[in-house]
Amino acid sequence: MIPRILLLCLLGAVTACTAPRAPVVGDAQSTTSSAYVKLAHGSRSGPLSESWNDRGDDLTSASRVPGQTTLASLPRIPQPTRPRPAILSAGRHLECVPYARKLSTFTIRGDAWTWWTKAKGQYRRGAAPQPGAVIVLSKTKRLRAGHLAYVAEVLNEREILVHQANWLNRGRIHRYTPVRDVSENNDWSVVQVWYTPSQRYGSGRYPAYGFIYPSDRDGPDIRQAAN
Repeated sequence: MIPRILLLCLLGAVTACTAPRAPVVGDAQSTTSSAYVKLAHGSRSGPLSESWNDRGDDLTSASRVPGQTTLASLPRIPQPTRPRPAILSAGRHLECVPYARKLSTFTIRGDAWTWWTKAKGQYRRGAAPQPGAVIVLSKTKRLRAGHLAYVAEVLNEREILVHQANWLNRGRIHRYTPVRDVSENNDWSVVQVWYTPSQRYGSGRYPAYGFIYPSDRDGPDIRQAAN
């Protein structure tokens, strides 16, 4: 009797171990079974991952789709850089007036500070910077004849880059020199000039008349004029 009972228990244990069970959503068996797809072309199959979409397309290789380019293969676009201020030798002592006249094509002559009144009736004048214009600084104790600077580039409403000569009476050419408006009314009536040797704005504040603008037909190419 006892051996028969033991035999029945053993048969029950074997049946319990081998009986199929319904797969549970999310378990290892169902996940593994659904993790394989058959491609539309051929009999190749593989694990479904982020590199494959629902149609079996390989998204990691641009060569599988003719004409497709990945971001990694795109050439880098160089970012424009601001020209650095530089001081060049003119080979001789060069004044600001002939240098400004050469770059701007203005025909005005005389001391720098006189250009403002002489430009009246010949050229447009104003208080807003513009590429190709000339800014006229007033005559002061430090600038006994005034000063002229050619506007090479407008950075914003209150800062420009200029080309000038004989700044602080040294007869050299200063290219891409920053100049900023420090007037109370934001009208460019007072400016500060970058001092290139120390790589910062100078402490001096210089009164300015404003800007003389070239005629439309006389506007030179800014970059070409700078060379």
